[in-house]
Amino acid sequence: MDTAKIAERYRKLAAEFTRRVEGVPADGWESPTPCAGWTARDLLRHMIDNHTNAAGHVGIELELSESVEDAPVAAWHEARTALEKVLDDPSQAGKEYDGYFGRTSLAATVNDFLGFDLLVHSWDLARATGQDETLPADELDRVFEMARGLGDNLRMEGVCGPEVGVPETASEQDRLLAFLGRRP
Repeated sequence: MDTAKIAERYRKLAAEFTRRVEGVPADGWESPTPCAGWTARDLLRHMIDNHTNAAGHVGIELELSESVEDAPVAAWHEARTALEKVLDDPSQAGKEYDGYFGRTSLAATVNDFLGFDLLVHSWDLARATGQDETLPADELDRVFEMARGLGDNLRMEGVCGPEVGVPETASEQDRLLAFLGRRP
């Protein structure tokens, strides 16, 4: 596992998410997202929690002081920067733990789980707040393959809803989003 490549991919996907976070209008944080029952603020809180939880699996505490309630953009930047510092240290990024699908590492969790969430939730946040919904084309196949590999786990409560139908002519992005229960 090349932790430097994982850190680089994380930065790329986090930049996509950051662009959407920074583009949320001041009154847009309470906008509903495609994730049932979640506002844009809830989605951001979920993403920050995923960052702290991923690090926590290997005993690393991300020290965060910014509040999603008071300063959502600052809270995101703080969480992103904290995780980037961890990923930049191969001895920390390579720490292992027993995860849901077996033995894994923090870097692998960031590459797979957080990578998946950063891509998909970038679209969710964009949709909720009227921003550009275009996702990086070079990530779509990878995330689609991962989603298919999750099998029934993808449809567990609170993960993704049932697949939505789209025309055969739908773009790769729209097919992925529909597979994940979103209406492109």
